[in-house]
Amino acid sequence: MKKNIILSTLLLLLAVAVNAQRNTSFDERENFQIGVKAGLTYSNVYNAEGEEFDADAKLGFTGGVFARFPLGTFLGFQPEILFTQKGFSASGRLLGNTYNYKTTTNFLEIPLLVALKPSEFITILVGPQYSYLLKQRTEFTNSAFSYIQEEEFNQDNIRKNILGIVGGFDVNVNNIVIGARVGWDVQSNKGDGTSSTPKYKNLSGQLTVGLRL
Repeated sequence: MKKNIILSTLLLLLAVAVNAQRNTSFDERENFQIGVKAGLTYSNVYNAEGEEFDADAKLGFTGGVFARFPLGTFLGFQPEILFTQKGFSASGRLLGNTYNYKTTTNFLEIPLLVALKPSEFITILVGPQYSYLLKQRTEFTNSAFSYIQEEEFNQDNIRKNILGIVGGFDVNVNNIVIGARVGWDVQSNKGDGTSSTPKYKNLSGQLTVGLRL
């Protein structure tokens, strides 16, 4: 259901952008630009060791700033600085009892993207991403008890610095930028494999609306 809502929203935004673009010309491909953006992240995780690991996706907030450095009309460089919420929820059985847990992770993310600009309307983006883990909040419940744990990650087994890859596109309509991204980690979180600290990599999609200043 959530995937259908996000896809429908993206298609609607694209339809609006295409209709608006037909009536205006706003080619800024050779100009330096900065902007702000905000939107939603739809994230999940998968096990780094290839073991069975079932988790449900989670919606979170993302927002930040971006800059566009032109390298001619059709090529550019676009770094961004974002605050991004990711996470997942899962369940299992322990000592005959069913338990559920939900994890929210807050990241400072810096994608460094190569920008391909076939027209003033579309920007295609791909590149590496550095993510710094700011904080994690885990809620763990079963039939007997529940607790909420917030960690500052002083443990040696948790990786704060994670490298990943991001790809996607921006739709440019005047000063409005509608962005869609898919990102995945190439490094695991180095978890110890327990229920509260599973071993995984992040996988996420983003839908944002931005403003070129």
